[in-house]
Amino acid sequence: MSKLVLIDGNSILNRAFYGIMGSSMLQTEDGTYTNAVYGFLAIMFKILENLEPQYLAVAFDMRAPTFRHKMYSEYKGTRKGMPEELAAQMPLIKEVLTAMNIKIMEKEGYEADDILGTLGVKARKQGNRCNNFIRG
Repeated sequence: MSKLVLIDGNSILNRAFYGIMGSSMLQTEDGTYTNAVYGFLAIMFKILENLEPQYLAVAFDMRAPTFRHKMYSEYKGTRKGMPEELAAQMPLIKEVLTAMNIKIMEKEGYEADDILGTLGVKARKQGNRCNNFIRG
């Protein structure tokens, strides 16, 4: 039996971003914000260390409206947009994950947790063990 770990990238990136703010955010010398990337990787490495999975995938939301937005225009209507300091780190974390040969999953019209739920059900039906990390 293989062990698969599925991570909701947006959820963990948000958690890391707001968790490592303090009085100021981490930045490179050129001013690039890195607190969310740093925190995301710290969380991911801890998960990998504790669970030792054979497979890992990270799913991200896309900017496009989901099927829920199309069904109900007020879906998540009270949420504020992603802060620019966090949005700027999204390509960075994807670049790091790609360099680490970690599978990134995205599909227009679906949220990351929809993708992870589908993958988790399929993995279990195939007899694999699956851990989802949607909210850390």
